[in-house]
Amino acid sequence: MASTLNAAVSLTSSKSSSLPATSCAIAPDRIRFAKGAFNYKSNNVVTSRRMVSVRAEVTTTDTPPVKKVEKESKKNEEGVITNKYRPKEPYTGKVLLNTKITADDAPGETWHMVFSHQGEIPYREGQSVGVIADGIDKNGKPNKVRLYSIASSALGDLGNSETVSLCVKRLVYTNDAGEVVKGVCSNFLCDLKPGSDVKLTGPVGKEMLMPKDPNATVIMLATGTGIAPFRSFLWKMFFEKHDDYKFNGLAWLFLGVPTTSSLLYTDEFDKMKAKAPENFRVDYAISREQANDKGEKMYIQTRMAQYAPELWELLKKDNTFVYMCGLKGMEKGIDDIMVSLAANDGIDWFDYKKQLKKAEQWNVEVY
Repeated sequence: MASTLNAAVSLTSSKSSSLPATSCAIAPDRIRFAKGAFNYKSNNVVTSRRMVSVRAEVTTTDTPPVKKVEKESKKNEEGVITNKYRPKEPYTGKVLLNTKITADDAPGETWHMVFSHQGEIPYREGQSVGVIADGIDKNGKPNKVRLYSIASSALGDLGNSETVSLCVKRLVYTNDAGEVVKGVCSNFLCDLKPGSDVKLTGPVGKEMLMPKDPNATVIMLATGTGIAPFRSFLWKMFFEKHDDYKFNGLAWLFLGVPTTSSLLYTDEFDKMKAKAPENFRVDYAISREQANDKGEKMYIQTRMAQYAPELWELLKKDNTFVYMCGLKGMEKGIDDIMVSLAANDGIDWFDYKKQLKKAEQWNVEVY
């Protein structure tokens, strides 16, 4: 609201026309505001030396409100759907496939499973779904929902937009009391047979959505089943044809696992590499079998350190996007690599990483 004040003051004196400074106060309670224009006219106001006639007018004009400029996301967010199905009213899907994808001598089992959703769960690459295991918990209540990153593109493994795939490691460990503990939901999922029902919620999440730019550099850092969202990315980039998307950038995957027998989806990655050698790079870090020149175990950050200068140069570009999914400790190891490289350019890495996050170029989903 803008206001304009127009005032006219006339002074009347029986004496000289010379007008020394004179003050006059008008009580605020004499002023009345009404919607729209405001007019005030006083009677003559008497000062100590002369009579002052005051006429004041205030007019108001409406100005349009300032519109808030919304930041346009660099990710594929337009039209994304979240929480269509919730824990109280889940969608019941059917198991189409469930197969173990790690070797028999691997330290732990990882399974790939495909569920039918008949097009009712319209997810995007990088989102997650929830699973509610059958049965009740130790308190006699229904099992709680567990979230899993989706391992298939939006079209699904069958290419008809009616399935969703997960990559799940069976959780089995021995606690401090020597008791064998089995993860409720992971074991439920790994034991499912084709034709079984499975209660699903979601889809959820926007943090890991793909960048819209088909010319982007996409650096993917995964440990174990953290490969799931990146399989969805890579299928869209290299195995599918879309009228509105053709990937022409660089997709660089780093996958960390303990043993060669624990590697996941390597046949698919080999085909992608053969199909688009200029657009796809993959590097494995096998911690129990490989070491660097210093004899240190080859964790994902150790493998990345071998390409540190190249990675730092890529991170300086505004169309480079980093995605991280897997074990929480991975991020600290990557910070350790980047601190000195950034410092060489007079840059504080942690401040720079905040800028990357704000620009949606540093995306993390760890556990």
